[in-house]
Amino acid sequence: MSDYLVIVESPAKAKTIERYLGKKYTVKASMGHVRDLPKSKMGIDFENSYNPSYITIRGKGPVLKELKTAAKKAKKVYLAADPDREGEAIAWHLAHSLNVDPNSDCRVVFNEITKEAVKDSFKHPRQIDMDLVDAQQGRRILDRLVGYNISPLLWKKVKKGLSAGRVQSVAVKMIIDRENEIKNFKPEEYWSIDGQFLAGTESFEGYFYSLDGKKLKLPNKEAVDDILRRIPDKKFTVGKVTKKERKRNPALPFTTSSLQQEAARKLNFRARKTMMLAQQLYEGIDLGKKDGGITGLITYMRTDSTRISETARTEARQYITEQYGKEFLGVTRKVKNQDQAQDAHEAVRPTSAFREPSALKSVLSRDQYRLYKLIWDRFIASLMAPAVLDTMTVQLNQNGVAFRATGSKIKFKGFMKIYIEGNDDNKKEEHKLLPTLEEGMVVEADKIVPNQHFTQPPPRYTEARLVKTMEEKGIGRPSTYAPTLDTIQRRGYVTLDNKRFVPTELGIIVIDLVVEFFPKVIDIDFTVEMENDLDAIEAGTRNWVEIIDSFYQEFEKRLKVAEEEMEKVEIKDEPAGEDCEKCGHEMVYKMGRYGKFMACSNFPECRNTKAILKEIGVTCPKCKKGQIVERKSKKRRTFYGCDQFPECDFLSWDKPIPRLCPKCNEQLVEKKVKKGVNVQCIACDYKEETQK
Repeated sequence: MSDYLVIVESPAKAKTIERYLGKKYTVKASMGHVRDLPKSKMGIDFENSYNPSYITIRGKGPVLKELKTAAKKAKKVYLAADPDREGEAIAWHLAHSLNVDPNSDCRVVFNEITKEAVKDSFKHPRQIDMDLVDAQQGRRILDRLVGYNISPLLWKKVKKGLSAGRVQSVAVKMIIDRENEIKNFKPEEYWSIDGQFLAGTESFEGYFYSLDGKKLKLPNKEAVDDILRRIPDKKFTVGKVTKKERKRNPALPFTTSSLQQEAARKLNFRARKTMMLAQQLYEGIDLGKKDGGITGLITYMRTDSTRISETARTEARQYITEQYGKEFLGVTRKVKNQDQAQDAHEAVRPTSAFREPSALKSVLSRDQYRLYKLIWDRFIASLMAPAVLDTMTVQLNQNGVAFRATGSKIKFKGFMKIYIEGNDDNKKEEHKLLPTLEEGMVVEADKIVPNQHFTQPPPRYTEARLVKTMEEKGIGRPSTYAPTLDTIQRRGYVTLDNKRFVPTELGIIVIDLVVEFFPKVIDIDFTVEMENDLDAIEAGTRNWVEIIDSFYQEFEKRLKVAEEEMEKVEIKDEPAGEDCEKCGHEMVYKMGRYGKFMACSNFPECRNTKAILKEIGVTCPKCKKGQIVERKSKKRRTFYGCDQFPECDFLSWDKPIPRLCPKCNEQLVEKKVKKGVNVQCIACDYKEETQK
């Protein structure tokens, strides 16, 4: 047996670390937590300062037995769980179970799983930080008090299997509030006037800017007509010409939140998938013996800080200088983290700037590679020089009517050579050049076109938008975003429609009840205050028992009122408009894990169910009888098949259109590509130009 036992959470992490430490160390995995509050009861002693009753998690007995045996044989036990509250709590529970003194130097932490970082951490072991443990316990007990008291109420009054969590309820309410904003939105009319101008043979665009030197809104067609009457001919004189050089700074390295947002925008990853892949990159990938074997490729992925170490900065600057030249090297920027940021860890970054994504493509899965490249690109770009843009603004005048034209070109790419931050609307930045224009020149209006518009309601939340808003408001912390979004969907409180959150009837009913009887639980300000209190526990300035007690005193009173006054809610199923082909009873719409479906109202006597099929107006090209319908896979991916299935097994991931190929008379489909949609044949090489 080795002299030292090291315990981490996962086998992948154990494998990586054992290779770095050598023969004197045995590294084993606890597979996460070994102890927790019991599932079958509250597990909190209200008479004894809310003392939690921890038990060994079901199924963890054999793991714990193996760890105990190994601990008895080892000279010393090191607990090397992740460097956060949860990891500290895992270490504390392990210390309790293995009879390791938590006040001894048994705790080892590292922000990245590289040979140097791991070896260095074992030179500086420390005691278990009880402030971190208490912060985790405080959150766990608080969530247990809310969930295990409100959830049974919902079971009795609404439906079995429901739950109400502290952060998840706030997230659902935000989605509901946004939906109400959209429903109550009253569009307002406004107009714009766009112009196409000619300077000699060169064409450029402009837009109406002002009248008689004053900016003017165009609320209706009458206002537009007044402007157009002031333009008797096509000749416009070039007025003020403004030329400027504008600098644009790169985005900062990733935090957990910004990583989830950007992965959603650029890679179409859900928050849960992003964190799963990031965990794999952090714990280690086998690069092959020649390149160092199993190696952690990124730093710890749960962080709210944009800080990076001097070592990492120096290495990245060296890489930039060697690959792009000194002119691409940025100056060090002093950046302040958000007020609620704990700043416990560095930003999410690659463990080595010299480990280029292209060199790792063969050892990473497609999705691992895409996420690693995103993290690497963002980190390197964050230390590069600003981009420099030449901008030009021109005013075009006629009879007091002023149009404005703007243009820009990239003078120096800087960081934009490798990375440009995405946006929620997926709009690509365009740089249009204006022709050479000087004050006093005369240009001609080729076209002047008025356009009617209506103000739009606020957009529904995408995962990226919701994570961003939760972070800005201080709701939850980096480790909570992904599980929160996953939970509210699994519970059927929200669904995704075109990648945007829509509340379900069930979600609205549950949140209405929580708002009525437990307003504090759902209050954003209270939730933020509670997160700050948990941070204060971690900092050692507040006591977790006092915080829990101050919350529970009022919560208990409201709980008693809710038990007496909350009325039973009957959720009626929506009729589907057709009868069950098996028993003749009416079919109704139900909400399942994968969205809406049809089921027989005579359940449980009749268990007939049917998918909701959406016809797209195309006859099946295979059987020539059925209609092509839109379906969803278990992973919520859209595909198209014949409604005569299983008699006809036609299937296509690309959307068929109601046209046949002019070359071979087979079915045409729309195939999504980066620039838009291609129309192509399923049988031959016929293809039409991209439609934007």
